[in-house]
Amino acid sequence: MYGFGPIAAAVSLLSAVLAALTAFLAPLVGGLAAGAAVVTLTILVRLLLLPLGVAQVRAEKARARLAPQLAELTATYRDDPARLVDEQRRVFAEAGTSPLAGCLPSLAQAPVLLCVYGVFTGAAVADEPLLAHTFLGVELGATLGASADGFQAAPVFAVLLALLALVAWASRRYLVLPALGAAPSPMAGAVSWIGFTTVVFAAFVPLAAGLYLLTTTAWTLGERLLLRRLLP
Repeated sequence: MYGFGPIAAAVSLLSAVLAALTAFLAPLVGGLAAGAAVVTLTILVRLLLLPLGVAQVRAEKARARLAPQLAELTATYRDDPARLVDEQRRVFAEAGTSPLAGCLPSLAQAPVLLCVYGVFTGAAVADEPLLAHTFLGVELGATLGASADGFQAAPVFAVLLALLALVAWASRRYLVLPALGAAPSPMAGAVSWIGFTTVVFAAFVPLAAGLYLLTTTAWTLGERLLLRRLLP
């Protein structure tokens, strides 16, 4: 995957930016520079993707406005699936949106975030030197289960996992559950917990990738809450 030309070029560019950020931040924050560079690069990428986030929230709001009308159509044409689909298409067309409008921005973000993740895991570059830098005394390439100094790494990972769990809880409470409505189905209720998989994931990936996950999920939470309030 990371050997594919465009992806490899994007990863090389991001790696160069990360190295430059680390060098720039070193005189300012000392040993925290590498971790701060990971956070900074993640924020810069998310800022570039902000228009897609706006489009996604607009699509969510459009679906919410259409929900009562779509529910009425479902009740009216439940025995005529073909007519139901036609009527739903008409409603979306008249509103200037589509059922896939909220999914397309997420799909567009995926390749970029994949490249960023590749940089922070070292998956794209053999013996990635940036992962040898330390953050709070722990190498960015260290994992919770395979760190050379488990006693030093464990508290750092414990705080990281706790913060990820807090963000996952807040995302479920303030983003997912309101979107599901007052009485979500058992399946939807179960799916609402999927955000906590980032906590499990972070326990097995390098510290740099964990910092990326924390930054990007916290950004998503703040971005959605702010845009939902600001956008009509």
